[in-house]
Amino acid sequence: MVTQAPEIDWAAPWWAPVRTTGEEALARWAAGAPVAEALNAARSAPVRFVPQHALPEGLPYELFIFKQRAVPSRDNLHDFLNGLIWSRYPRTKLRLNELQAAEITRDGVRSTRGPVRDAVTLFDESGVLLAAPQALQDALRERRWPDLFGSLRPLWKEANLWVIGHAALEKLVSPYKSITAHVLAGPAHLETLEQADAWLAEWLSAGRMALKPFAPLPLLGVPGWWAHNEEAGFYDDASVFRGKTLISRPG
Repeated sequence: MVTQAPEIDWAAPWWAPVRTTGEEALARWAAGAPVAEALNAARSAPVRFVPQHALPEGLPYELFIFKQRAVPSRDNLHDFLNGLIWSRYPRTKLRLNELQAAEITRDGVRSTRGPVRDAVTLFDESGVLLAAPQALQDALRERRWPDLFGSLRPLWKEANLWVIGHAALEKLVSPYKSITAHVLAGPAHLETLEQADAWLAEWLSAGRMALKPFAPLPLLGVPGWWAHNEEAGFYDDASVFRGKTLISRPG
């Protein structure tokens, strides 16, 4: 299905890592270029982008990418954002694809994904890397929301957050309170996108991902990310800021 290029508020903080590439590619898409062409022209990536029909019938998407170093891309927002992540986090995306391909090569495509493929897919779609003081990491892992966004709020000035999941970014095009990402904890010293990409690519492994080492984070609760979270009672919504006894699902 072909969709029109959307309007994106590039000034929102979650777009900062991909803004330069994204603005250029979106302009080309809006001018009539297919998404694959717009992505290829905007910035070099470790892969090239090809139309969706380039994917042979019966060949798994992830295996095609691994073998051809080419990403089949539809003319829609989801695949456009996936392309931006490939351009800005090349090492991480290559590593995620490598893990997927290894699982498929060993086990084939089953009716349900195994634990590694499931976790890799989850992170690829809705993953976030958080480099922050240990106190913030602990509060997030334990879902101590009053501490995380209350008493510890000043520490967010020392934190860096990178949204790597393209499905999470897709939701953030039209923000709503319950958008929830799956966070991996990174070392506090990470400051730049390049450092984050390099560290994450090195850290990712089948064994680590099989454990699903994620913590849920309602993204628009992050201080400075949404004006509404300054309002009284914002964090009192238990349907969004859930305790550990409840199952967390993507927003």
